[in-house]
Amino acid sequence: MSRTPAGVSRQTVTRAVNDMPGINPGTRERVLAAARELNYHPSRFGRGLVKPSARTLGLVVGDLTNPYYADLAATVLRLAAERGWNVVMAEPGSVADLVGAADAVVGFTGLALEPPGAGAPNLPVVEIDPPRVHPGHGRIEFERLTATRDAVRHLLERGTRRPVVLDAASRSSRGRTFLEAFGEAGVDAVVVDRDTPWADLAELSPDALVAFNDLEGFRLLRELRAHGVDVPGDVRVVGVDGLAVGDFVTPRLSTLAIDLAEVGRAALDLVAELSEGPGRNLTRVVPHRFVVRDST
Repeated sequence: MSRTPAGVSRQTVTRAVNDMPGINPGTRERVLAAARELNYHPSRFGRGLVKPSARTLGLVVGDLTNPYYADLAATVLRLAAERGWNVVMAEPGSVADLVGAADAVVGFTGLALEPPGAGAPNLPVVEIDPPRVHPGHGRIEFERLTATRDAVRHLLERGTRRPVVLDAASRSSRGRTFLEAFGEAGVDAVVVDRDTPWADLAELSPDALVAFNDLEGFRLLRELRAHGVDVPGDVRVVGVDGLAVGDFVTPRLSTLAIDLAEVGRAALDLVAELSEGPGRNLTRVVPHRFVVRDST
């Protein structure tokens, strides 16, 4: 059994800081003295595991007008409700905004979340696909390389030799992964800004376009149709995200998809584990898969 700095078990610490029965007064005072010395504050979420009515999850998501974030938010809301957790939502910003209102935080914004600060040093924070690792935060990482290689192999089998990857100006991990996969296959891909219109792309004579995400993929499909370009006959188009609406556009968009229910479950499981204390595995990995539709 692991011992704490106070020389007692974790269960004894839990009883002391939460004023629970089953512990003698002397031991309780020794634990509380050690907690004061270490500036320890009990996790609100951990107490919520004992008192379910007290559990509140803070959800920080990106732009809800983007169906990708909206779908993830809806999934987390549903999964949290199944566990009896309340959810409060916040716009992207500092986790400190949720201190006092939430017992744990899940963030999915495309940006790194700032730590909660001294006001809540034990607030469990889980970030989904963060751009950088923050010590102490749990994280859900997306594994894209396998699905990306599948997509590149598929494009090459369809005759692609002049691929163009549309990426963010700062070069995202998804863009770098596609470049790596094309390079492994011996094909040089050109990288351009994600918002580049077809009128400029046409000068590169691409036979395949890898959009930054599905929304950009839909834009490309619209522009290609407006310019009389046949998809996939002249140009093949691949998106990233796996939005369900991609199955309803014409042509249907091939994409790197991810199971948002799996992402949500992994995030909530990790929140529960982090509430039990530090020193645990802070990472879960969820893979993408390549979904072949009509656009390739």
